Amino acid sequence: MLLSDRVLFLDGEALVIDKPAGLPVDAPRDGSISLENHLDLLKFGFKRWPLAVHRLDRDTSGCLLLARNPKAHGRFTRAFESREVEKQYLAIVEGVPDGDGGTIDLPLSKVSTAEEGWRMVGDPKGKPSVSHWEKLAVVGTRSLLRFRPETGRTHQLRVHALEGLGFALVGDPVYGRGGTKTRTLLHAERLVVKRDVKPSIIAEAPFPDSFIALGFAAPEGAEPTRG
Repeated sequence: MLLSDRVLFLDGEALVIDKPAGLPVDAPRDGSISLENHLDLLKFGFKRWPLAVHRLDRDTSGCLLLARNPKAHGRFTRAFESREVEKQYLAIVEGVPDGDGGTIDLPLSKVSTAEEGWRMVGDPKGKPSVSHWEKLAVVGTRSLLRFRPETGRTHQLRVHALEGLGFALVGDPVYGRGGTKTRTLLHAERLVVKRDVKPSIIAEAPFPDSFIALGFAAPEGAEPTRG
């Protein structure tokens, strides 16, 4: 698998790749392969390795922004922190939510137990967390949803799907029924980062094969870009 073949956007300061499901952004403690092992092939003529600006869960595929120099990294990081980045995700959930869409306003906190480890939960005293959602398609007992998160909390969409809509993401090993051999079906479909002088960074990742395997087709507005 060559990440250099999965470039969605590239210019002098930014790189967006279609991160494959199963590839962690940060190096795991067990020393297994992560994004870091691929950075040498993503320099594209620069001396420095590009730096990931944000994080996607290991299982999550799709648009991942990397900065090609430290100055750009700082600027993009601030854009994420100040909620100036437009993010769109696709997910398949174990059920059919009522209605065609809406907004989930559910603050989140981290809890930890010796038996189950840590997880995120809805908590009125937690950090503000807001996600907008729409139902795109239904196949059998499952639904394809599009999420537009306003905030970027850890596991936000996974918990909002479960506690806000009542249905876990398909394959989710923590919040759903997924086992060790399944992957959470969450895909970072689209990313838009506005810039002061240069044109906006706009990237869209192709509809995943794992979604097609469950009978779903690419929705409107999911045409991949090749920047």
